[in-house]
Amino acid sequence: MISSGQKIAVLGLGVSGRAAVKYALLCGAEVRVSDVRPEKQFLEQEGSFLTATDVEWEAGCHTVSFLRWAEIVIVSPGINTEKPLFKDLKNEGIQVAGELAIAAGCINVPVVAVTGTNGKTTVTTLIGKLLEGAGKKVFVGGNIGTPLFEYLCTPGDVEYVVAEVSSFQLECCGNFSPDIAVLVNVTPDHLDRHLNMEKYFQAKKQLFRNLGKGKIAIINLDDSLCRQLQCPPGTGLLSFGRENCTASLHVDSVIVSLKGKTEIFDLRETTFAGKIGVQNCAAAILAASSLGCSAEQIRKVINGFKPLPHRLQFVIRKNGISYFNDSKATNTGAVIAALEHFDNSVVLIVGGRDKGDDYRLLRAGIENKVTQVVTIGEAAGLLEDALSDIVEVVRAETMKEAVYKATQSCDKGTVLLSPACASFDMFKSYGHRGEEFVREVLDLCG
Repeated sequence: MISSGQKIAVLGLGVSGRAAVKYALLCGAEVRVSDVRPEKQFLEQEGSFLTATDVEWEAGCHTVSFLRWAEIVIVSPGINTEKPLFKDLKNEGIQVAGELAIAAGCINVPVVAVTGTNGKTTVTTLIGKLLEGAGKKVFVGGNIGTPLFEYLCTPGDVEYVVAEVSSFQLECCGNFSPDIAVLVNVTPDHLDRHLNMEKYFQAKKQLFRNLGKGKIAIINLDDSLCRQLQCPPGTGLLSFGRENCTASLHVDSVIVSLKGKTEIFDLRETTFAGKIGVQNCAAAILAASSLGCSAEQIRKVINGFKPLPHRLQFVIRKNGISYFNDSKATNTGAVIAALEHFDNSVVLIVGGRDKGDDYRLLRAGIENKVTQVVTIGEAAGLLEDALSDIVEVVRAETMKEAVYKATQSCDKGTVLLSPACASFDMFKSYGHRGEEFVREVLDLCG
């Protein structure tokens, strides 16, 4: 917890960093900011915030000489804590903490935290909607877009906090211990930072390290890595999967056996129909049911839930071709899941900035279903090497060219943007990439 008069340094002045500065100042702390952006760019982008907060700052790099003044360094999720800087800070006796570590001692209402590789934003959003549907006042944030620091600044009369938490956040989560911890799945992602799957999984497991009596873990038992998770003694375990689970998954339904009751949730007429949707829905139903939401309240919200942008978002159907924007699919697991929604005749647009994924994992999902792959971005060559022997692969230099080439080769099927890569080589974010895809599709289709 941050107290008045403490010396706090914030590394990285992005969305999370700005919220951290505001919260630390609100607590009465002295604050400094360190950011790696060149000074000119930093002042252009953050000058008004720096003026308003009147904090000391450095730009261009993080230096021990500037940071050793601090008692606590709050690190933004995008910064790799394996860098030598952090060893130097620890040698100086400076505590390094992330948003979750600070929040751990400051949230006085029940917390649901959701992690996983794919689907965690949908699950987090749905849990928030389910609680709101039951008449509860809910803060939904974390990695989903609104930092927990924003909640700490103005908690108001919130009754529940629902937070999406990433592997980056969990690296510095301190004693963070939610009341309900949800693990949706674990598939390859961010291996450019975590180096291998073992370290990636170790980061995810941090969410469950401090659970125990009175806490609940919700686990996907269809996922081989999730099955390996071991929680502290006393933790209540709820599971979802095809067999022997609290929530059993079927083609278009979830059957939940909890608290001596069995409820069937029919998802055929909802956005959760299909293998992946059923999994996401089951995780959210278990969390909401554990917090007292009735089956009737849950059904009402699920039936009215709209899919989030850039997640298998239907764009338009023109001349027998359906276009889908799945820009949020930034790893191979997400692309494989997306392809399961289609039978055949898919032209797939992939590529962007490589994150260390093994693109050969896409082969099984692509074979006999994808008729052509259009590659874009820095990882185009890697994708071509991994896939060109089983499917035709063509390269495009721009999104406009990718949409045109995909359309030209698609014969009354589906054009799917599902990139398997980060967006930052060509776009500001996965959202920006998805918006450009939609714009180019609509321009082409007239």
